[in-house]
Amino acid sequence: MSKVTARSIKIILDSNALFTPLELKIDIFEELRRLLNRNVEYILISPVKAELEILANKNSHKLRQQANFALKLSEKCKTVPVPVSDKLTTDEAIVEVAKKWNSPVFTNDRQLRKRLRDISLPVIYVRQKTRLEIDGLIL
Repeated sequence: MSKVTARSIKIILDSNALFTPLELKIDIFEELRRLLNRNVEYILISPVKAELEILANKNSHKLRQQANFALKLSEKCKTVPVPVSDKLTTDEAIVEVAKKWNSPVFTNDRQLRKRLRDISLPVIYVRQKTRLEIDGLIL
């Protein structure tokens, strides 16, 4: 087992990242630590948490179950309050916080991944439904 460096890194999680363990049986928390070889601080911004709470209270039974599972996983994350407005989508809030903190984002959303890469922010995503991969350089 490799030694984890003392320096930790903040990773912002999109809501779909928290569905990964249920859908693909990947322990995202362990995989992120392994992939980055350092301590990880898992960040959930408040609009993402609100999105999960809405999904947990609406939609189909299966989606409610998945959203409740994702909310349970989100307890391992630090929730950071981010002011929201009608003009600011959840994805835009993720981009703003990631840009401000210069933090990588874990998302499987292709459009969000492209937006983040266009501004040179690293993105972590699921590759071939079996492992996590980084697109970009994490310092």
